[in-house]
Amino acid sequence: MKQAIPDSLVVAGHPDHSRLSLLADEITKRANGDLANSFPAMLRRCVDDVIMTPKTGRRSYDDLEKTEKTYIGTRVEIELRALLRLPKGKLDTQILGQDVDIKNTMGNNWMIPTEAVGHPCLLVAADEARARCYLGLINARPAYLTTGQNKDAKKTISAQGFAHILWLLQNHPYPPNFWRGIAADEVDKIFAGATGNQRMAQLFRSVQGQPITRDVVEAVAQQQDFMRRIRSDNGRGTRDLLAREGILLLSGQYDAPLIAALGLPKCAGSEFISYRPITLAEATLAAEQGVAISHTL
Repeated sequence: MKQAIPDSLVVAGHPDHSRLSLLADEITKRANGDLANSFPAMLRRCVDDVIMTPKTGRRSYDDLEKTEKTYIGTRVEIELRALLRLPKGKLDTQILGQDVDIKNTMGNNWMIPTEAVGHPCLLVAADEARARCYLGLINARPAYLTTGQNKDAKKTISAQGFAHILWLLQNHPYPPNFWRGIAADEVDKIFAGATGNQRMAQLFRSVQGQPITRDVVEAVAQQQDFMRRIRSDNGRGTRDLLAREGILLLSGQYDAPLIAALGLPKCAGSEFISYRPITLAEATLAAEQGVAISHTL
């Protein structure tokens, strides 16, 4: 998304203010007041589920085929309706009885079809390079659109039209693609493991001191009941294997006090983090918290 976005003119007195504000309030209500967290997470899943790093080895949106990039828009539409519990309408959805089109872009503009002109559009954008996301509403008046169109008669929002977007989230933090930050040779090493335990162990060897989400762990494990194995499995689990190598595998849900005491980044309840103690004091602290390593420092 382009960074130089004009300030929104959709304030009291603007011809679209009343209509768009009601829609924005309804969307916020349907997100249970958690739109700033639930929307970026949903968007991240939509993109990552198409990239499919564990199965394809691809690590970014740029690696996708054209048809796959197009499908992300469909996936966002479906997931956003589910997130907000919205019905389908004559366009993509209905909000407060109004037909609303959902438009997604991974670039810097949206394609507005002729059937959406004159209707509200819910605009979604993900900026993969900067890890930022956007969610806004526009009443797709012809005056806000470009005069030119593509072969399907779709138009884009004009430079001046951007000022007529009511933003719910603008330049908002968006979870970066986890694999994009991992060196290609490390990714290959992680997925070279023949078993789920081997792949998970290599994941936490390669990526230490960084919270890792449950979704990433599940994708790497590629097996049922992976949570049992990540905690312990009669000495055969991932945690047990790493402990013998002197690496702690900690859970944000169960090991939060130890994570804080070791000065590691805070983990959400569904996240995990690995760490190799570098002093006897750190190893002793971990043991006192019930997470011992058997490797001698």
